[in-house]
Amino acid sequence: MVQLQIQLRGLALALLLAICFLSQACTVSDSVVYAAKGEQGDADVMAVVGGSEITEEEVAELVAGELLRVNRERYEILEKGLDNLVTTRLLELEAEAKGISVDELLAEAVESKVKPPSQEQIDAFYEARKGQIQQPKEAVEERIGQFLTQQQQQTALAEFIVELKAKYSFESFLEPLRIPVEVAGFPARGPEDAPVVIVEFSDFECPYCSRVIPTLEQVVETYGDRVRLVFRQFPLNNIHPNAQKAAEASLCAHDQGKFWEMHDLMFKEQKSLELEQLKEKAARLELDVEAFNECIDSSKYAEAVMSDLEAGSQVGVSGTPALFINGRFLSGAQPFEQLAAVIDAELARQEPKSDS
Repeated sequence: MVQLQIQLRGLALALLLAICFLSQACTVSDSVVYAAKGEQGDADVMAVVGGSEITEEEVAELVAGELLRVNRERYEILEKGLDNLVTTRLLELEAEAKGISVDELLAEAVESKVKPPSQEQIDAFYEARKGQIQQPKEAVEERIGQFLTQQQQQTALAEFIVELKAKYSFESFLEPLRIPVEVAGFPARGPEDAPVVIVEFSDFECPYCSRVIPTLEQVVETYGDRVRLVFRQFPLNNIHPNAQKAAEASLCAHDQGKFWEMHDLMFKEQKSLELEQLKEKAARLELDVEAFNECIDSSKYAEAVMSDLEAGSQVGVSGTPALFINGRFLSGAQPFEQLAAVIDAELARQEPKSDS
């Protein structure tokens, strides 16, 4: 049944995209127009099979996750396009004010601030990532140097654009794309009335999920009571055979008030998440082992985990980790700076407006 639903979702999305392609213009929020079903036909009926109607609402529910992803991609394209136009206009204004070309302005304000990376910086970059690079340092030194130079250029340009936005009274009216995600009743840290709520869909066997933990800890340390972190399950069972039971184990530990202790221990020991190893972890955490074992052996929370998995799919999650900061989606193990930028923006939106 699950496989059939996935196939149907894929087929429905293909049909939707085909309609968009043929019409040359289509967005997720666009209304779809159907041929009249008789003189008094219902406007939202998309098809009739054996006398049974199929409505737009039914189809939209079936492909909700895909529609959200398409809408998110559309928003990201618009946001990127707006950023490019804003940057271009700001540079043109400043170049005109200085009586020079845009290229000369960039050379003066950006390129002049970029210094060739030192050998120490190149060595440090390689040492931190040699497990991923898997090539001798001598073979990749030049590319590392180019990458570090590009990073400097991007940072210098971003800082310059921030200065120009302040100088030329920049104001954006593009509202962030927000996706509502249920938060009540799930394991959480931080006050319920925190102005910023971060929902994390995660998989205990996912290496990228473990990498984001220090970042989230830094967020909690930096923002304190201004943030609330909510954890939801998204085990990728097709590639992580122990993820389902690990998710259930976290909820069994939650029954005894030790969700975060089990959370931390499982991420610390990701290579030992088989059933007996989960039980051993419960013993080390001084849980009521008999109650924990009964909970996990009976699959008490299997349905709850699958419900989280379905909920994540419905809001567009397709991989882990996936974060929603006040409904604003971030995919993957993003750095602290990326999360901080969104959190700061959310906090700024909630500050009282000055009358002046």
